[in-house]
Amino acid sequence: MDGSRNALVEVEAELEDARRGTVVDPRPGPETAPQGLRATLGRLSAAQKGAAGAPLYSRFVNRPLGRVFAAFAFHAALTPNAVTALSAAATATGVALLALVSPSVPMGLAVAACLVVGYALDAADGQLARLRGGGSPAGEWLDHMVDAAKASSLHLAVLIGLYRHTDVDGAWLLVPLGYCVVDAVTYFGTMLNEALRAQHGAPTRAAPTSQPAGIGRSVLTLPTDYGLLACTFVLFGWTWPFVSVYTVLFAAAAGFLALASVKWYREMGRLPR
Repeated sequence: MDGSRNALVEVEAELEDARRGTVVDPRPGPETAPQGLRATLGRLSAAQKGAAGAPLYSRFVNRPLGRVFAAFAFHAALTPNAVTALSAAATATGVALLALVSPSVPMGLAVAACLVVGYALDAADGQLARLRGGGSPAGEWLDHMVDAAKASSLHLAVLIGLYRHTDVDGAWLLVPLGYCVVDAVTYFGTMLNEALRAQHGAPTRAAPTSQPAGIGRSVLTLPTDYGLLACTFVLFGWTWPFVSVYTVLFAAAAGFLALASVKWYREMGRLPR
């Protein structure tokens, strides 16, 4: 997941990733692979996907962190699919903690760490695939399926954890349910948008451009960034501060989806038949 929350505009960019798979030998060779970690990071930096519109955390924290993970994975001879599996495992651990363990400060820190690492590894698998020269459609499918599962299961785990272990009740429990719907629809919408653009020959959001990506939209979309959501779980040990921040992020995500849906519909209407 990516994965994604999705990561909203970041999810759009994932369709531009190279296919993930095992068709390229990951071991450094004398002519095609860098000889050290620093050289690997340099190659990864030169092969980044488009940054236009990517939320602030995803753009300036998650992608660079994913780059480091991708470099280590490359030198450990891991495949992109293996990195996807590690991402899924880290995220699933955080989700399980939310649903099964009573809230506390250490538990909140552990959840946030798992989600942040899982998100960075989600960025790493695509970068590793580009470094290795490409992969398979099956690998790309696996990555997006993990992202889709992450987008919904996280909020359902919040609902379970709040219901089982806290005094939160009533309408407050509708917030994670609404968040789950908003994230699922947003993820589907962004994926569908990119698929339709590609199908009708229109430029995709993640296509590299010669123009530097501005920071304004990255700042505006920060409240919808999955990475920011992941970091808020450090507050999970303090129930009501967490619920308050979580509700604000839900409202931002719902507002983004409402406005973006109008824009997306108009864009789809302008695509050539």
